[in-house]
Order: sequence, then structure tokens, then C-alpha cells
Amino acid sequence: MAKIIIYYSQGGTTDLIAKTLAKNLNADLVRIHDLKNREGFTNRLFSSINAFRESKTDIVPAQVDLRGYDTVYFGTPTWSGNPTPAILTIIDRCDLRAKDVILFATMDSSRGESTLERLERKVKLRGARVIESFAISTKDKSQEQLINDTEAMIEMKDLRMY
Repeated sequence: MAKIIIYYSQGGTTDLIAKTLAKNLNADLVRIHDLKNREGFTNRLFSSINAFRESKTDIVPAQVDLRGYDTVYFGTPTWSGNPTPAILTIIDRCDLRAKDVILFATMDSSRGESTLERLERKVKLRGARVIESFAISTKDKSQEQLINDTEAMIEMKDLRMY
């Protein structure tokens, strides 16, 4: 079964987790880049508002062809309890009919569950079946701790099975 991990990462933490998943699960990897400037206090404030409103954004790649994949992972940081505009945009552009989807969110504090709930609602509207989801707390953790937490989640959720 072919797997792909599609994710957005601004600061690099979600990138580390996605790469750890890909390495351990033998999955292809696609990082979505948001073309909007999200750096600085003001831009971050507006980014949180955009995430809450589920606003779309310009992204690269603009689309991902999922025809060769059985299982699709979507990963995003949590912004004010919401998925990022970049991941919401790519989900809206994907044909997810009859796809098994696994969702993951990273978070500095809490509210990862609300991010996962919103993602689940979005992918189901696109025809997918959510088979698993998880959030990983990243606050004050080293790269080694994040890799260990991700590998523990793979075991705990039995993700090699998919």
C-alpha cells in the first residue's frame, strides 16, 4: 500500500515529525509552502485569524496527484486551535474519494484535538475515510524528544499497519 504525507510547517517542528513518519513508514513526502508572509507579530496575528476563518491561501505545490496512493497523511501545526490555511487549501484541492486518511497536528500548548476535529470534517467532506489521528505536543522539546515521541506514536497507533 502506497502512502504519502502532505504537510505544512512554518517553524520546522511539523517538518521534523513528517520526515520521521516518512522514514519509519516508507512514505512519500510533500511539503506545502504558503506563499503569504507569516513572519512577525502582525502577520502571525492575521494568520491565526485566517486559520480560524478557514481562509484559503496561495500554496506551492498548488495540487498533489493522489492516484497512486492508498493512504494519505495530512499534517499541520495548530494555530489558535485551528489547522493552517495552507493545509486547508491543499485538502480542498485534493480528490480524496475512497482514500484512507491519517491526520496529525503539532501544538505548543493544547487544542490539538480541535485542530484534528476540523481537519476530519474537511477531509470527510472530500470523500475520505479517517482511520486515525493524533496530536504531538512540541513545547520545550528537543529534536531527539520529538523524534522519540513520533516513533512512540507510530507504535502506539500501529501506523505500520496502514
